[in-house]
Amino acid sequence: MPLTRRQWVLAAAAWSAACSSPAPEPETAVETPPEADFLKNVHVIDLHCDTPMRIAAEGFDLGKRNDYGQVDIPRLHEGGYTGVFFSVYCPGARGATPEKFQEALDIMAKIEAEVGRHPGDLFLGDSAGDIERAKQEGKITILYGIEGGHMIDSKLDNLRTLFSKGGRYMTLTHSKHTPWAGSSGDTAADDPGLTELGREIVAEMNRLGMMVDVSHISDKTFAAVRETSAAPLIASHSSCRALSSAPRNMTDGMLKQVADTGGVVHINYYDGFLDDGFRARSAAWGEDHKGEAEKLKAEYAGDPQGLAHALYRRQIAKLDEIGRPPLAVLLDHFEHAVTVMGVEGVGLGSDFDGVDEELPEGMEDCSKTMNLVEGLRGRGLSDGDISKILGENTLRVMRDVQAAAKPDA
Repeated sequence: MPLTRRQWVLAAAAWSAACSSPAPEPETAVETPPEADFLKNVHVIDLHCDTPMRIAAEGFDLGKRNDYGQVDIPRLHEGGYTGVFFSVYCPGARGATPEKFQEALDIMAKIEAEVGRHPGDLFLGDSAGDIERAKQEGKITILYGIEGGHMIDSKLDNLRTLFSKGGRYMTLTHSKHTPWAGSSGDTAADDPGLTELGREIVAEMNRLGMMVDVSHISDKTFAAVRETSAAPLIASHSSCRALSSAPRNMTDGMLKQVADTGGVVHINYYDGFLDDGFRARSAAWGEDHKGEAEKLKAEYAGDPQGLAHALYRRQIAKLDEIGRPPLAVLLDHFEHAVTVMGVEGVGLGSDFDGVDEELPEGMEDCSKTMNLVEGLRGRGLSDGDISKILGENTLRVMRDVQAAAKPDA
């Protein structure tokens, strides 16, 4: 089991040293064999995978098919991927965070080293053109997404450095307010919205051609970002609040406003953002099993891969007990976003390797793309529309943000 955000603090030492409603009836997984020809003719691009946490904390090998987690090279090829944004993430903190900028650089270096070990399958990229080249060469482009504005420590020069090293979007906050932007995950009353410095940061991202990611930010911050940004907006990994009340999800008004900018909302696959019933069952299970993760951390001190496998077994036992939502629940979010935004506004933002194993039936890892394709066909979408969702919309918004850039200004 990979270390997720919630377990990152538990893994840091190892890195530095080395239910309230019944489970829903599952939707039957698609039985038809993968249509290899379909995937050969489309782009599959995921805007948000947290796999770098596994690489950094566990010494994870992308090159083999692993028995836990959701992303590795064999499964990416099986799923037809040509572009994957790896999340550059470290835990958020309020106030000054100079050490977080260096952590971001360290994570990027670890990603670069792992990609370099697999030149026959992967290369680092920073543009839509690189993703198209990957398709031609039968490879997969790895791109950087910066998950949390706390990593620039309120400094425009740090933002420029992350962009120069390949960061092509930045999520303005993670789970805590920064001094210049408010987070949907921070319950403190002092939500700053978007301060004057925050507006300067958004404007600088526009100037550079760096996509402004509105996932994780508060509703107050979103409204100010919408007024400020001169380029299309993205949400790298968010779902629909009309279907699940998690504050991390986006209201219909937000979806429409992103669409109005020419932007794309990339749907998150995390069960807790898709299904309120699952979220309640998960919280109850967590109360019943409090302290178990800390005990495992102590038991596997100095053995990060052993800890990862132990946490994986614990997670599977949890899901066996409380149940996964069916694939239909994820399809509901895609269908709703298409209805509200138009098909041109929707993309993929799985959150693979950042949500434990808490993914719907049929989307347990990145190899399952054809299950999503068949499900969307069942909702009445054409193959042309599905191709837009899988990757064409993302390529378009990447180009449009770059076209709006004014790097010499």
